[in-house]
Amino acid sequence: MIDFEIPSGLAKLRERVRTFVREKIVPFENDPRQGPHGPTDELRREMVALAKAEGLLSPHAPSAYGGMGLDHRGIAVVFEAAGWSTFGALALNIQAPDEGNCHMLDVCATEEQKQRYLAPIATGEGRSVFSMTETTEDGAGADPSLLRATAQETEDGYVINGRKYMISGVPGATYNIVMARAIDRTGKDCGASMFFVEMDNPGFKLERMLDTIDTNSPGGHAVVNYDNVKVGHDAVLGQIGAGFRQAQIRLGPARLTHCSRWLGHAARCHAIAVEHAGKRHSFGKTLGEHQGVGFMLADSEMDLHLSRLILWNAAWKLDQGDHARDETSMAKVFCSEALGRVVDRSMQILGSIGITRDTVIERIYRDIRPFRIYDGPSEVHRHALARRIVSRGPNMN
Repeated sequence: MIDFEIPSGLAKLRERVRTFVREKIVPFENDPRQGPHGPTDELRREMVALAKAEGLLSPHAPSAYGGMGLDHRGIAVVFEAAGWSTFGALALNIQAPDEGNCHMLDVCATEEQKQRYLAPIATGEGRSVFSMTETTEDGAGADPSLLRATAQETEDGYVINGRKYMISGVPGATYNIVMARAIDRTGKDCGASMFFVEMDNPGFKLERMLDTIDTNSPGGHAVVNYDNVKVGHDAVLGQIGAGFRQAQIRLGPARLTHCSRWLGHAARCHAIAVEHAGKRHSFGKTLGEHQGVGFMLADSEMDLHLSRLILWNAAWKLDQGDHARDETSMAKVFCSEALGRVVDRSMQILGSIGITRDTVIERIYRDIRPFRIYDGPSEVHRHALARRIVSRGPNMN
């Protein structure tokens, strides 16, 4: 049975994170050191230093590398608390893509690679990039089997060529993990594989920055090129040909951490809407006393509650050692859509105030919309779920 009681130690940690984020991080939301491609590294480092001083940095990271080593259930609870602020995840060093990379490196990297690549992102000293998505005409998007980037094996290592699209956090990062098809010296395609590439590698080039609806990610989103990027054999992450399997080690849990952070965002929007509905009067009563608004508040309360339940269930399954493919997909689809509805209703309840930057709702509205696309569009998850459902046949239990 799943126990919904939060252990006392975790509950205390959640309260510490709540207090820290609301008192120390929320004031940074209007800091001028941010733009269309996210906050500056100076601002990021300042907030990270505050979290470190409070002993709240990197709750997801292995304890051997300075983190708290929380399990998936603990991560869900703490990440939601951090999500109260648009900068909460950044301050605690639990933002994408570093958080997902940290988990994947802990599972797949060698000890030498962990010291070189995992340690800096676990301590917040550096940032990393996960480079997998390609443009429609160039290859793999929602369908990773279309991967076109290649890594040709040589006597000294590999030569990587390819073009990647919508890659987050490139400016300011120290290295990236790129997915490419490994071709051995006989010309055999050995399958999707992962490689570490330093950002100062002469063959790695930032083609252009993308102007996107969201502005929350440090370093924004970019198109990058790998033009005869040379790396050694020691740059291989995990096993040659195991790229897709290793990506699932990262992507499954990362879907849940996205859900947790956005759950905190949506809960804040809902709280603002509830406060407004209790104070604003129209036609002789408060907004909340009007059935139309009251029903919206009730629907949002249900969406928040159900999002939390489906998220905790998937986290529990992962903690039991289950791959939880169905549960993480269902959580990602449901939460991305339900939490988007919560933010949309909150904006509607505030009326004209909601579409201004007088509250954080306008920003969260922009930032949360891509959530239905990131880490797999809702339609792709539904398609994959449907295939597995039909393949399994009816469940008569």
